[in-house]
Amino acid sequence: MHNSPLLLTNLVNFLARTFAVDRYPAHEQGGVHHPSNRPVQRLGLAVEPFPDLANWIADNQLDALWLHRPWKLDLATLPPDMGVVYNHLPFDEHLTMGYNRPLASLLGATGTPEPLGFKQATHDTGEPLPQRAIGMILDAEPQPVDDWLGQLETHFGGYDRFEAGRQTTAGRIAVVGAMNDTLVREAAERGAGLYLTGQYRPSAQTAVDETGIAILALGHHRTEVWGVCALADLLREEWPGVEFVTRASCPL
Repeated sequence: MHNSPLLLTNLVNFLARTFAVDRYPAHEQGGVHHPSNRPVQRLGLAVEPFPDLANWIADNQLDALWLHRPWKLDLATLPPDMGVVYNHLPFDEHLTMGYNRPLASLLGATGTPEPLGFKQATHDTGEPLPQRAIGMILDAEPQPVDDWLGQLETHFGGYDRFEAGRQTTAGRIAVVGAMNDTLVREAAERGAGLYLTGQYRPSAQTAVDETGIAILALGHHRTEVWGVCALADLLREEWPGVEFVTRASCPL
């Protein structure tokens, strides 16, 4: 927890630790998109730029922005001393469907989640980086699958698709930022009764049918919005004297 003023460098360093960006190639780590030395008392967080962004900044008297996808940001529409920080893939894998500790806590995990699925990237120089988990399996108090569905629909503000499979109760849950035959089968073999992901992939249908695992695809954008809200909560814990403003209302 910090009581000192928040500077862009402090924010970038905190996010680098939180998202373990050293496991990603330099071009995927994120960081400063537009520099600024301005102390941050009010930070805005959004998935991506939107048409009314300039007014939102002015109305909320923001000092800086964090964006998940800054690619279409028109810097000319921002105050010249407005700092902008971003994280794309590391954010996805840590705060949407992946090895997401805040989500594990929300689901009532009774212990440390187990990694599910690994990815190993390389440095931009070609040297291998440490492996990173792209998903997790957690144990929680067993509940009817329909109850999990209702809770998750509330937390995420809806869902895209639900396949009940042959499961009636689940106490072991997989959360994975991908859906393919191999990952679905591994989750089922390791005892998961419910598989959470962002987008439903028909290419994994045979594995779904044969394992009988329940699948809940929460929707790519919904998981991003949830992640932005979770990030705001993490930042509030670290800098209680700073105000963190999210673009959308948070269903947490």
